[in-house]
Amino acid sequence: MTRIDRRALFASGAAAALLAATGGSLADTPKTGGKLRLAVPRDESLEVLARGAVFDTLTEVASDGTLRGELAKAWQAEEHARVWSFDLREDAMFHDGFTLHADDVAAVFSDIGRAEALAPDRVRLELAAPNPGLPFLLADSRFVVTREGLGVTPLNTATGTGCYRVERAEDSRHFLGRKVAGHYKNGHAGWADALEIIVIPDARVRAEALQDGYVDIAALPEGDELKDQRGLRYHPGKTDMALAVAAHVGMPRQIGKGSLDDGRIAERWWLA
Repeated sequence: MTRIDRRALFASGAAAALLAATGGSLADTPKTGGKLRLAVPRDESLEVLARGAVFDTLTEVASDGTLRGELAKAWQAEEHARVWSFDLREDAMFHDGFTLHADDVAAVFSDIGRAEALAPDRVRLELAAPNPGLPFLLADSRFVVTREGLGVTPLNTATGTGCYRVERAEDSRHFLGRKVAGHYKNGHAGWADALEIIVIPDARVRAEALQDGYVDIAALPEGDELKDQRGLRYHPGKTDMALAVAAHVGMPRQIGKGSLDDGRIAERWWLA
């Protein structure tokens, strides 16, 4: 295993042991409801956030470093981690009403190995070379699961199994997602009723939108004049600000890598 794989694996075990011993939580108690609104620049931020809201991956690395299943509920390795099998959730559905099938997952694997569906809820992957870190790799947004291997763009036709379905979208300009009723993550993620992402190229205009209450989170560069505004919080901090956040926004105590929380703000953040 690589150094990063071992570190992530240790974090998974350490976090689980700590929670079991203390009965505690690594995040404040989230609240449901409302529309979470974000202002972002004209870069890849809108696509990253929308993809995290609309699609799922087989596994997920939580913000505390814990590896856990998402669409996969279990996995096993054989032949020194060259052959893998994944057991899939039976309750995951695409936004167009189709149930997740092993063939959908096999299509995702087509670029990294030979995959076959062993059953509707079980898929086998054969790699050219062993890879003990595969479960961590599959948490990356490059491996989101689409129906029958369809693309993730354009956004207005995107169909995934994520907490939010597309209600209205225009690539590189605007996204509006609505929470999926009866989603398998209900009570664990996807707290807001809706997610809106607006592209505003000018940083000062994004700051004004946050200041005037038109958005709840704004991507802002370090040194922006909004840094000393009362009633706001800054992530990662004032000295290295990437996001400015209104006081009524709740967030996990630990945030995943990057300013966008691994692209999972839609699932993990809430309106307090």
